[in-house]
Amino acid sequence: MAAFARAVGADPADGVPPTYAAVYALWATASQLFDDPDAEIDLDNLLHSEQEFDWQRHPRVGETVTSRGRVASDVVRRGIRFITFVTEVTAAGEPVCQSRALFVVVRPRS
Repeated sequence: MAAFARAVGADPADGVPPTYAAVYALWATASQLFDDPDAEIDLDNLLHSEQEFDWQRHPRVGETVTSRGRVASDVVRRGIRFITFVTEVTAAGEPVCQSRALFVVVRPRS
């Protein structure tokens, strides 16, 4: 976390940078979705379209967080697949934040 803070121009002494949530909220859980053959995610045509966080509080340095992701919706409109992926993050059983990501999969034209 300290290296990440320095890389984004933050002081590690100030705590966990808010942007670090992409590491423990999104990529810790979404990779399981991407690796699941039953999900049929076409990574070659995937666009990470949106990302938002709803914060209850920021995690503290050294605190263990638990992230649980789920597909909130998976719809196809006009041949374009829209997958909304939600991750709930807790620490010691208390809410930290919720992440919502929208992935768009555009199927190439034949």
